[in-house]
Amino acid sequence: MNVTCIRDGTHPLLRTVLRPSSSPLFSLQVHHKPSSTSYFRIIPSASSRYLTTTTTTKMAAQDTPSGSSGTNLISKITDWVKPGDTSGEFKRQQSSFRSTISSSPNSEFPPEAGRYHLYISYACPWANRTLIARKLKGLEEIISFSAVHWHMGDKGWRFPTPSDTDAEGENVTPSPIPQHSSFSHLSQVYFQVSSNYSGRFTVPVLFDKKSQKIVNNESSEILRMLNTEFNSLLPPQFASVDLYPADLRQEIDEANEWQYDQINNGVYKSGFATTQEAYERNVLTLFKALDRAEKHLAEGQGPYWFGERLTEVDIRLFVTIIRFDPVYVQHFKCNLRDIRSGYPALHKWMQNLYWNIPAFEETTNFLHIKNHYTKSHTNINPLSITPLGPSPDILPLGEEVAAAAAARK
Repeated sequence: MNVTCIRDGTHPLLRTVLRPSSSPLFSLQVHHKPSSTSYFRIIPSASSRYLTTTTTTKMAAQDTPSGSSGTNLISKITDWVKPGDTSGEFKRQQSSFRSTISSSPNSEFPPEAGRYHLYISYACPWANRTLIARKLKGLEEIISFSAVHWHMGDKGWRFPTPSDTDAEGENVTPSPIPQHSSFSHLSQVYFQVSSNYSGRFTVPVLFDKKSQKIVNNESSEILRMLNTEFNSLLPPQFASVDLYPADLRQEIDEANEWQYDQINNGVYKSGFATTQEAYERNVLTLFKALDRAEKHLAEGQGPYWFGERLTEVDIRLFVTIIRFDPVYVQHFKCNLRDIRSGYPALHKWMQNLYWNIPAFEETTNFLHIKNHYTKSHTNINPLSITPLGPSPDILPLGEEVAAAAAARK
C-alpha cells in the first residue's frame, strides 16, 4: 500500500493506492474539505468505468448551474441530478448569500466606487446577466470584475493560470484581489468568507473587498442592485438607465416568472434530465414557452420585449437564447427547432441586441460557452468533443437561414 499526503490549504488530502494483486485494480482517494464536506473516489483500471462517491450538502445559487443537495452516497459537484432520484428531474436550489448593497443609513454594504468585485464566468448565463447590466449602467470604473476559466471540474470553477492559452477573453485572469491571489478555485473564496460553508461554489459572486465578505451570489438580485444602488455615483446618462421601471414592474415580474422556469431553467431541466420521461416533459414545456415568446415578439412593436424600452427581461432572456443554437440544441437535446430557422421574431430580437448594443456583444464569449458545456458536463458528453457548429455562432445582423426566409414567402 502506497500512501501520499498532500496539503490542500489547512486540510489534508489523502491518497491511498490499494494493490490487491500484482497489478493495480483501483485507487482510493479520500478528500476532506473545510466545509466538512468529504468525498472518496474509487478509480478502477483503465478498462473499467469510474465510480465516484461524494458526500455533499445543499447547493447554492438559484440562478447558476447546480447539482444535488443533501448528504448522499453517490454524488459529486458535477452531479446535476441527485443520484438515486428516480424522477430524473434537475432541481435548482436557492442561493446562500443574499445581502444587499444599499444607500440606506447604516447599510452594511453602501455603494462605493472601487469597493466591490464581480467574479463571473463567461460560460454561465446567470453570471452573464450581471456583466451586461454592469456595462449598460456604465459601472466599469466602479465595480471591477474577473472571469474564471471555462472548465468546471469536481472542485467547481477554477481561476485561470498564466499558462492557460485556451480561455481568451477580457479579464480572464487569476483573482486580482490580493487576499485571493494564491487561490486556485472559486471555492476558496467561499471558504475564506465562511469556513463552514456547505453550499455550492457558484457565479456570479459580488464580493466586498473592504470587509472581505460575499455580498450576494443570486444573479437576479445583483441585477437589481446594479440597476439602482450606484446611481448617485453615475453621470446622468447612465443613472437614467432603468432596467426595472416602476410602471412595468408587474409585467416584468410576470414575464420573468414563466421565462425563468420554462426557458432559462427549462434548458437545464431538459439537458440534465436522467430519465426519458423527465426529458420529454421538460423539453416540450420549453418549446411551448419559446412559442409563447415568439408570438409576443412577433405581435409587439419591437425592438425589445416591451417595445421601445430595454428592460431586464431582455437581458434575462437573451443570455439563454444566445446560447441556444451553439449549445442547447445539441448538448441539451433541445432540438425540436433552433432559433435561427424556427423562431424568426426571437432571432431578429436576439440579433438586434447582440449587434446593436455593445453591452451584449462584448460580454458574450462563444469560446467559453461552447467549451464549458461540452467539456465540463462529462455525464452528457463523456469524450468532451466540442462540435464545430453552428457556423457562425450568430448570423450577421439582418441575415437569416435561407430556408426560413423562403418559408415565410
